[in-house]
Amino acid sequence: MTEFALAFALFLVLHSVPAIPAIRSAIIARTGRPAYFILYSTVSTAVLIWVFRAALALDYIPLWDFQPWHAAITILLAPIGIFLVVAGLLSCNPLSVSLRTSGRPGAIVFLTRHPVLWGFAFWAVGHLVANGDLRAFLLFGGFALFSLGSIPMAEKRARKRLGTSWAEVAASTSIFPFAGVLRRHGLGIDVPILAGALAAAIITGWLLLGGHSFLFGADPIATWM
Repeated sequence: MTEFALAFALFLVLHSVPAIPAIRSAIIARTGRPAYFILYSTVSTAVLIWVFRAALALDYIPLWDFQPWHAAITILLAPIGIFLVVAGLLSCNPLSVSLRTSGRPGAIVFLTRHPVLWGFAFWAVGHLVANGDLRAFLLFGGFALFSLGSIPMAEKRARKRLGTSWAEVAASTSIFPFAGVLRRHGLGIDVPILAGALAAAIITGWLLLGGHSFLFGADPIATWM
């Protein structure tokens, strides 16, 4: 448990760096933007692997009995999460987490102005339901709480950064998924939306056709049926 707590604490600290402009700017000033993104991505991946390894090393303590419909929830929510994360990262979004935070918001923002954070939450909750043990509860529950807890902070940063233009930019969007689409009566299609849909389809197909079993030793389809 100590190793998992240390790994997850480092994960939280590491993912707080982009949220603190002074620290992020100081690192970029020393390393340059390309080197910063490469270094940050490498370290983040390594820490994430450590979190999973530490979680898997914990004793298996069941919390609820598995039912086939639990796997169905994962198969439903995980692809939605992948789509939101990929489309959200590729889209221009001055309102939340994105690789592009300046310019006109992309179409995904009209689905929700926090697609990346909601995407991780959907993915985590889906896996939490299907893995009814303590280590999964700590791992995926922690990811879900971190993602959802980051939304108010992202709102505050965006309001401060955009100033008087906040109201205009956020007028046709919503914190909650799909509410923005209902407000503007539809969702536009752009390249990041298509890329997110394609990535979700390819990754989901590969995982269901043996990729998930190869990586994690569990077949979602066999578990569902």
